[in-house]
Amino acid sequence: MKPDLSVFGIPGIGEIERGAPLADIIGDAIVSHLTTLVQGDIVVVTHKVISKAEGRFAKPVDGSVVEIVENEASAILRRRGELTITRTRHGFICANAGVDRSNVPGEDVVLLPLRPDRSAASIRNRLMKRFGTDIAVVVTDTFGRAWRRGLVDVAIGIAGLPALIDHRGKPDHTGRIMEVTEVAIIDEIAAAADLVMGKATSIPVAVMRGLHVGAQSSGNGKATDLVRSASEDFFL
Repeated sequence: MKPDLSVFGIPGIGEIERGAPLADIIGDAIVSHLTTLVQGDIVVVTHKVISKAEGRFAKPVDGSVVEIVENEASAILRRRGELTITRTRHGFICANAGVDRSNVPGEDVVLLPLRPDRSAASIRNRLMKRFGTDIAVVVTDTFGRAWRRGLVDVAIGIAGLPALIDHRGKPDHTGRIMEVTEVAIIDEIAAAADLVMGKATSIPVAVMRGLHVGAQSSGNGKATDLVRSASEDFFL
């Protein structure tokens, strides 16, 4: 893994309408800002523009999202007022099943993509065909974290990358064998990309260049590879 990385925010995406050719729009913006993609680039896309293109909208009843959240959740874990901690149908633990009002025109709310890995793969295939090189795609959302204040972007969909880099069984720099170290590389990518995208800048896409992780993986992964199984979970 190379220590020198570049992360570029990609402006010029604009408001995405239902049915928009999102991969083509992203490709045009990349050409305008970076000219091209190179082998190993990672294109990071906030889920919201994907959800908009895929028509993942709902309209609250009397301004309340409670019914929408319950429909989107596979399990309700905790409640406090309108804040609900849920397990989504994908297996992610997050607030309000990912239902979000921010950066959505009108009264609608936006929902998570039904199959974020498939959405990532579709964008990846289109961009690889256009630019003629092997790249990866990470789809992100903003999650809170138990026991820590603040929000951070995490990966909810991937294509062309492993979800984890497994160091178990390898020596550290002192020669001690690592027993539990698995790096959530896709979450690290998501958080780094958010530094150039932000929450109020209308930049929903970034390109990370210089990070090469394929050789350290047995193959491509799924974002849900980061979800702990019930047998591993101390708290749920």
